[in-house]
Amino acid sequence: MVSCFSHDESDQHILSAEVDFAMENSDDEKDGVFSNYMPKELSLPNGAKFVDVVLSGQSDHCLENFRMDKQAFYKLCDILQGKGLLRHTNRIKIEEQLAIFLFIIGHNLRTRAVQELFRYSGETISRHFNNVLNAIMAISLEFFQPPGPDIPPEIFEDPRFYPYFKDCVGAVDRIHIPVMVGIDEQGPFRNKNGLLSQSVLAACSFDLRFHYVLAGWEGSASDLRVLNSALTRRNNLQVPEGKYYLVDSKYTNMPGFIAPYNGISCHLNEYSDGYPPQDSRELFNQRHTLLRNATDRSFGALKSRFPILMAAPPYPLQTQVKLVVAACALHNYILREKPDDLIFKMYEHDTVLQMEESLPPLEVEHPIMQVENPGLDIAFDTEQLEFSSQLRDSIAGDMWDDCIGDLSTM
Repeated sequence: MVSCFSHDESDQHILSAEVDFAMENSDDEKDGVFSNYMPKELSLPNGAKFVDVVLSGQSDHCLENFRMDKQAFYKLCDILQGKGLLRHTNRIKIEEQLAIFLFIIGHNLRTRAVQELFRYSGETISRHFNNVLNAIMAISLEFFQPPGPDIPPEIFEDPRFYPYFKDCVGAVDRIHIPVMVGIDEQGPFRNKNGLLSQSVLAACSFDLRFHYVLAGWEGSASDLRVLNSALTRRNNLQVPEGKYYLVDSKYTNMPGFIAPYNGISCHLNEYSDGYPPQDSRELFNQRHTLLRNATDRSFGALKSRFPILMAAPPYPLQTQVKLVVAACALHNYILREKPDDLIFKMYEHDTVLQMEESLPPLEVEHPIMQVENPGLDIAFDTEQLEFSSQLRDSIAGDMWDDCIGDLSTM
């Protein structure tokens, strides 16, 4: 499931996946190059020749230039053509149109730099960039799948997590993506660090997939406000009955979302460096953090593949929001077609941050009243909140009892 929106109007204007495919022009030619990446084929006579050379070479050459292997690239072309979203023109085939788009988002290049490589005018580059972006947005829902009923193998096959987290389907978190907006719009988009950003919330599986993405919130919006939007909008984040996502301490422990214990120290490596867990809550927080690392790995792979997300591109705000959703959709598509590609392999296992001293202190837990107002429009009664608290305590208690039992037999 995917959703995105913009604040161009006083009311929140929702962008559905069924977008207008009309050709769009952007004025990004006036901006310089954000990256000095340029392929060796720059001296070739035209873009068609460059694309042919890449696609006729080794698959890793395609991955380097177009951020996916040749088989996935050609299949995506067939999908977009088969659905009538892209077509060959007299001058530019679909393969070259897709290559232009992927080359821009995969190397964070601006139109002027791409003009030199593909030998087309800035208007032509911008037009095909927007056409491909809208085409991918139109099929983006196909690449976002909700969690299934089975226990994730990352939990089932790891005694640290099974059976304790057997009903966990993934992790939810948000990140800030740099954004470029007009001076009059900058106030709401300035986050707590003073930088302009859009807030992106995502629900991730443990194998790096995005179950759900909500892009477009201003950087100053609170975590609970963005989560509330994800839970209450038309294309909403849905938690399967009896299941839950892991969240960090910015959120409240509540039905469908389990947060760590607040005010409890968390050392990521159990029984190392002289810091064994002192009680069930410390052990719970350790393993909760290890699992919740799925969001860091997913976002890490996403930004590594599409570095345009790491710097504010000079496009209209609506286009910047679409880019985030399209990148996540392509991430899922590539993961489906080539789960063992080089970028995914860099992030597939426990690449947990080994930085205990630099971990931020856990925040004070929000009072229950803030869960209902102004944080969430969904009101949970006392019984529901108490059940969520008891569920966390039960998981922590079982985990601790087994841990102590294992130590006694050593």
